[in-house]
Formats: sequence, C-alpha cells, structure tokens
Amino acid sequence: MKVYPIKFNPILKEKIWGGNKLKTVLNKETHKDDVGESWEISDVEGNVSVVKNGVYKGSSLKELIKTHKSNFLGTHNFENFGYNFPLLIKFLDAKTDLSVQVHPDNEMAKKYHDSFGKTEMWYIMDSDKNADIVLGLKDETTNPEVLNHITSENVDEIFNREQVTKGDSFFIPAGKIHAIGAGVLAAEIQQTSDITYRVYDWDRKDANGQKRELHTKLAEQATKQFDSNGKSDYTIEKDSCSNLANCEYFTTNILDFTKRQEKNYSDLDSFIIYMCVEGKVDVATGEHTETLKTGETIILPANTDQVVFNTSHAKLLEVYIN
Repeated sequence: MKVYPIKFNPILKEKIWGGNKLKTVLNKETHKDDVGESWEISDVEGNVSVVKNGVYKGSSLKELIKTHKSNFLGTHNFENFGYNFPLLIKFLDAKTDLSVQVHPDNEMAKKYHDSFGKTEMWYIMDSDKNADIVLGLKDETTNPEVLNHITSENVDEIFNREQVTKGDSFFIPAGKIHAIGAGVLAAEIQQTSDITYRVYDWDRKDANGQKRELHTKLAEQATKQFDSNGKSDYTIEKDSCSNLANCEYFTTNILDFTKRQEKNYSDLDSFIIYMCVEGKVDVATGEHTETLKTGETIILPANTDQVVFNTSHAKLLEVYIN
C-alpha cells in the first residue's frame, strides 16, 4: 500500500447541544451554528469516511480496507475485525450539556444490536470557566435502578460531576455513566459503535417541542460500577510522549513536539492515527508530506516504517491498537 498521511473529509453532525467552536476554533467548513460533532474517521454504516487527499482521494475507508487489508489495518487487526474499521474518531463541541448516557459492552451490544460495544476516551482541548463533565454515579454503591427515577430535583444527588481544564484526559469504559458538559471542546476516541442509551436529557425539548427518547431500562442493564473516576494521571515534558489510555480496544499517547522528531513504527502491527489538538506540524513519510493543523486528523497505514515530524509547536494524540 502507498504510504502517506491520509486525510478524510470530516462528517459534521448537527446536535441539539452543539455550538460553533468546530467552525470558529477548529476551522471546520460549515455555515451552521449547532454542529456538535466532527466525525474524522468513521466506518459507521451510512457515515463512512472518504479520502480527501493524495493517490487514494475519493476512495472510501471501506475501499481502502477491502483493497489493502492487513497492509492498511495491520495483520492482527485484520484477523480480528475483517473488513471493519475498529475505531470511530471525533471532535466534539458542547454548547450545552450532552444527555447523561451509558454505552453497552461488547456482549450486550452483540445480543441486542449485533454490534460492538463502546469503550471511549476524551481529551479536553479547551473548556469554558467552570466547565465540567458527568462521570459516574456520585455513590458507586447506588443501585442502577435509580436511573429510572431521575428528575430535575434529584439529578444533582445522583451523578458525579468533575470540573475539567485544557489537557485533562478521561477513560470511559463501556458501562460507565457519563456526559460532556457545556463549554467543553474535546477529542474523542472510541470503538466503532453508535449505540447510546440516554439516561437523562435535562428536560429539554427539540424544535418541535418534543423531549428526546430515554432508554433507562437498557441503561440500567448496561451500567457497571467502577472504583476510579477514569482521569488520566500523566505528565509530559517537551519533545516527549506520555500514555493517556491503554486498553484492548486502543492505545492513546500524547506527543508534545517543539522541534524536528522522528519515529519508527516498523515493529508496530497497526495503523497509526494522529489528531492535532494544538499547534501545527508537517508529517512526512518519504517524499510525502502533509501539514496537520489543530482540529485535523490523519491516518498512516500499518505498513508505515519511518515518520518525520517538523514543527516548532504541536501536540498530537497518537492512536493505534496493540
């Protein structure tokens, strides 16, 4: 497979909670002011990404996998996932709180939806003053049956809220109650799944005066208890790498570069994704170079060996499957 930094056309999603930071901060091309999600790399049915640049321009993600198989995905990934891309990569902008929700694990998702479950992580790119997220139940010994009885009067007694700042990172396994709060701009890495069980939606109504559907019975079944709040405890020095998340579904590192750097991936049996969360960098593979700016994403195929980064300042999320 031809090795170069592949970009895809973002798939923008209007949301009842969406804002305009994807347009004004991340420079996504849209005239709308309620865009909540930019799907950077997607293999979700009906929302399959299309290549934006280079020799594969116009090809879909599905076509790349079908044509190049393990050279694109990696041998182990192709054996495990076949012609399905295992991750969904997004940027999110919450003008108002997202619904409080939970996702099923693989077993439950397979049983009810013939799908993968949804373990995910967030990296906070920016946040308004006092912005927060919902992360788990306030009392982790609480019976999940309480999810069937949430009201505006008791909601603050049930959900744990955590204030967030730029650079925070959170790992959210399937089964953990969560919601991004108003004023948060985030990068999200997740299993390829669009299954969400909505628990509480702040009593808001859509343009037609209707409340969105809740899925509390399924959410009660999906919810699990966790000892940790999931916040990544990491430190990073200039021109180094630090791990944010490492699970069976993905590994995510943060790279903080202020000068030319080289990385060798010849021993890695996986595609590599870069999400630029700050700054700008030229990513080069041989004679092929692609500029990556804040809010942009690229993927390198699994048969990539050497990568050169030229920058004076860039922070990148590096994502692959071990």
